[in-house]
Amino acid sequence: MFLTNILLAEAKKKSKYLMVTVQSMVSGHSIILVRPREQDKYELIKFDPWIRKMAYYKEIRKIRAL
Repeated sequence: MFLTNILLAEAKKKSKYLMVTVQSMVSGHSIILVRPREQDKYELIKFDPWIRKMAYYKEIRKIRAL
């Protein structure tokens, strides 16, 4: 067995989940959520407490891998 095969087998695996920040496009209110790595970026409609109405939230950045 070659040394490269051993090193590749012990390489770090990528995590399955990401912690991301989603932000309201109306008021700027932010929420931190966890999503699977393979999934598309979050775009959702949630209740915005700053304006007290349903608002469109969009993922703005990745915080860390879990």
